[in-house]
Amino acid sequence: MHADPLVIAGKSYGSRLLVGTGKYRDFAQTREAIDASGAEIITVAIRRTNIGQEPGQPSLLEVLPPDQFTILPNTAGCYTAEDAIRTLRLGRELLDGHALCKLEVLGDPQTLFPNMPETLKAAATLVKDGFQVMVYCSDDPIQARMLEDIGCVAVMPLASLIGSGMGILNPWNLKLIIDQSKLPVLVDAGVGTASDAAIAMELGCDGVLMNTAIAAAREPVLMAGAMRKAVEAGREAFRAGRMPRKTYAATPSSPSGGLIGGRT
Repeated sequence: MHADPLVIAGKSYGSRLLVGTGKYRDFAQTREAIDASGAEIITVAIRRTNIGQEPGQPSLLEVLPPDQFTILPNTAGCYTAEDAIRTLRLGRELLDGHALCKLEVLGDPQTLFPNMPETLKAAATLVKDGFQVMVYCSDDPIQARMLEDIGCVAVMPLASLIGSGMGILNPWNLKLIIDQSKLPVLVDAGVGTASDAAIAMELGCDGVLMNTAIAAAREPVLMAGAMRKAVEAGREAFRAGRMPRKTYAATPSSPSGGLIGGRT
């Protein structure tokens, strides 16, 4: 048993890094990067990746078997609640009744910002339908609380726009969500490099989900390893508790008494 597990919907995971499967050169590079990341939960866009809905075509599940990873079907590319619900029902069927899913309902094809009214509507229906819903959302603490009240199993506010690599633009809102939530809070979208992931974890996030930051790196496998270390280091720093910030005076790290040639 891992000493500090991530627990989602009652299941424990050793890794707090969740990764996507899009934008890689091929399935072989996808597997290599995921192995380097140490991720156990792998998110898959049902509308863009074959996991059995296209018989006779190469399936991602041949490279990432469900007995080795937790496959997290997502609704990337969906712009209405109805479309997202339909997509996840298909994903559950393809994955033999698998209930854990990632809901995202987009509001704009250019920014990929979430459409929160449609997200809330879809979440309510999916929870009633027996899904364990991890949900991509805006960094609005009120709407995050609404998603928790609906019965989602994790909230995943964006750090910045999907694929932007801009990092955490509003740490204050993110901290408000973390402080109020009884659910796991994972940053989803906007991470660009290892320091962004570390900052998210230092703020108190339970995990980080990313795809483009790894897949679009010059060396994806190397970046995947960097992200693994960053998430682990950020989590340890959060648990350790950082020293207080002091803007008014320096404090020597060595004792000031008994200095050679000095006063005692």
